[in-house]
Amino acid sequence: MQSRLRVQGHPIQPMLVTFPFGLFVCAAVFDLADVAGGPAFLGEVGYWTAVAALVAAGLTTVAGMVDLWDVRAGRTSRTVLMFNLVNAVMAALFLLSCLIRASAPQRGANGVLLAAEIVALGVGAVGVALGARLMQQFDRVTEPAGFEPFADVPAGSTVEIARPRPY
Repeated sequence: MQSRLRVQGHPIQPMLVTFPFGLFVCAAVFDLADVAGGPAFLGEVGYWTAVAALVAAGLTTVAGMVDLWDVRAGRTSRTVLMFNLVNAVMAALFLLSCLIRASAPQRGANGVLLAAEIVALGVGAVGVALGARLMQQFDRVTEPAGFEPFADVPAGSTVEIARPRPY
């Protein structure tokens, strides 16, 4: 399976998915500290971290939908659909938490919202496992492993590096 969105031959969506998941984990840690009796600003930080994670999840979902168009029916398509569904469930649980907290004067979490976030992280862990399986199903990268900027220059050619002209 080849991804339509690639950087140096590697699919973008698996790279992007680490951002929302990491931010969701950070938000849950801040909320745990808030519920455990930490300073009140930790709940606010947890809220805004979850909001940033939701934005990142939206961008990741767009990249996932682009990749979904190219997947042929079969085992890989089922894995891709399940991967996107699991990540959507995780994001939906955090979205619910953010919507409940948005109208409160203090945006701190309570025990019920923290429990929902922990369940969402458990669902996200399933998504991580599915993402690892997907990475194994992607075609191997055929580009050189190292950074070779002049690999296409024929032997014996000269390369001139000029300084930029001032404006």
